[in-house]
Formats: sequence, C-alpha cells, structure tokens
Amino acid sequence: MKKLAKVLAGIAIVIVLLVLIAKVTGNGYLVRGVWVTYLHGNNSATIDDAKYFKTHPVQASDHPSAWPLSADYNKKELPSKLREMLTRTETVAFVVIKNDSILAEQYWEGYSDSSQSNSFSMAKSIVTMLTQIAIQKGIFKDWHDKVAPMLPGLKGPHANELELWHLSTMCSGLDWDEAYKDPFSVTAKAYYGSDIKGLMQTLAIKDEPGKIHNYQSGSTQLLGECLMNVTGRSLADLATDWLWKPLQAQRDAKWHTDRKGVELAYCCFNSNARDFARFGKLMLHQGNWDGRQILDSSFVKMATSPVQEPFLWLFLLAG
Repeated sequence: MKKLAKVLAGIAIVIVLLVLIAKVTGNGYLVRGVWVTYLHGNNSATIDDAKYFKTHPVQASDHPSAWPLSADYNKKELPSKLREMLTRTETVAFVVIKNDSILAEQYWEGYSDSSQSNSFSMAKSIVTMLTQIAIQKGIFKDWHDKVAPMLPGLKGPHANELELWHLSTMCSGLDWDEAYKDPFSVTAKAYYGSDIKGLMQTLAIKDEPGKIHNYQSGSTQLLGECLMNVTGRSLADLATDWLWKPLQAQRDAKWHTDRKGVELAYCCFNSNARDFARFGKLMLHQGNWDGRQILDSSFVKMATSPVQEPFLWLFLLAG
C-alpha cells in the first residue's frame, strides 16, 4: 500500500508540474483540451462537448412551427449503401425533407428528434447569414465595408484593406493555420482557450486580401466580432432575433462561448436535426420562410452559386 501511495503521489506531482508548465508558458488551454477529450474517452472535439463549455442560449420561437410529415413518411428503407455510409461516419441523426415535409428520418445511439449536437462549421454559414441581415437592416452598408474601424485591435500590413466579404469567403490574408491535429496550433488555442478576442488580436492580416482562398476559422471569428462590436449584442442574441425565432424553431439552441462569454463564431451552434433543417428550407425558398423574406433572394443566389478565381467579381455584383 505504501508503494502504491508513493506511485500515486508521484503521478500527482508530475501532473501538477505539467499543468504549471503549461500555464506559465501560455499553453494553459492544453490542460482543458486534455480534460475535455482524452480524460473523457475522446481524441478530438465531439458533437456532444457542449457540456464542457459555457454557452449562450439561442431562444426558440414564441410561435413554433412543427414540420409536417409526408404521406410517405418512413415508408421506404434507406438504401444499403447509404446505411453503410451512415454507419461508417457514426451518424446519429438523418432527416430528409421533401416538399417542405419530413419524408424520412432515423436516429441512432440514443439520439432523438430533440437531441442537441454540435454542428461545428455550420456556424460559419450562420454568421454569414447574420451579416447579410445586418446589411439589410442598414447596420452595415454592404459587403465592401472596411473591417478595421470595427476591430480596433486589428493589425498587419494589409489590415486597412480588409473588407467584410474577405472574411466570409476566407480570402482575408489572415495569419492562421487551420491545423486540427497539432495541439499547439492556433485552431486548438481558439477552441480550448479562455479568451478568443485576445487570441485574435495576436494575429495579423499578413497577405493582401482577396487574392487567395484559404479555409480559416479565424476569418469567421473576425466576421462575428464585427457583428458583435457594431451591434453591441452577442451572436446568440442576434441569431435568436434574426434567424431562430423568424424560422419558427421549436427548441432552444445554444452557442459555445469562451470563458469570458464571447461566442466561438466559427463553430459550435448546437441544435437538433429537425431545427437545423430549417436553414435548408430557407435557402431552397430563396431566403423566404412561409411568406417572410428573411434573406434577400439575390444574396441567396450569390451564396449558392459556384465561385471561381478570381472571385472578386461576385462581390462587385453584390455591391
């Protein structure tokens, strides 16, 4: 017993030392990352990790609208190849909407039509939708608005050239490496860190915007911060009033935040499959939801059209 006690004490000392080293070197986020993932049996972020984060509520509609069920609801079995793919990808919810009605749906691993999951980068599209609505409301003039006045801490040789559309299309020139496997990457720091705004202020617009497309969560984070800084409201509040309630969502959603209560704009909007499908219906109907035009139809056409290099022409048309 004494030997076991010594071993355990030694392990505890090593853990404490590692935690102290991580914090002293500015890598304290690693402690949280290890706790959220490996100490809970995972090796990366998961669709269920909202319980390990602070979140802001995105409130459901006061007048929710349920999806009607098709006359052929769940009458056909899913094709074998599709079932194999869903099993291989560990899918937990699968919903098919046809003619604005649920044609088929299936759930696995204890999930149901009310189960929430983390949608990860779907939030990037939501932030772009919110930006478009802000333009429609006159909060922004258009997608060519300069970003620097909205982000006082923005730096880099090309900071003053950056426009909203550069962030939405990820051609911002931001010094950001989208690396998911590297625990020391800026991506890991953003996800598990405690101060997302502080992290973004350490990064620069190092390349000329509008030249090269480079998938970057950081670009969407800056776009979200533009919205928050100009409106003085959280992204969750904006999503509640501008999207979730107008879409007549049935259940509250939630959005991950850092420890200071700032949303991770590039990810982590949590909801259920049925409510997520409302975004699909909105886009299929050119931004219209049951007679209410939420998104300008010209924006929807632009946003759902293939983009080729150079993609500046697309936004010149929108301007």
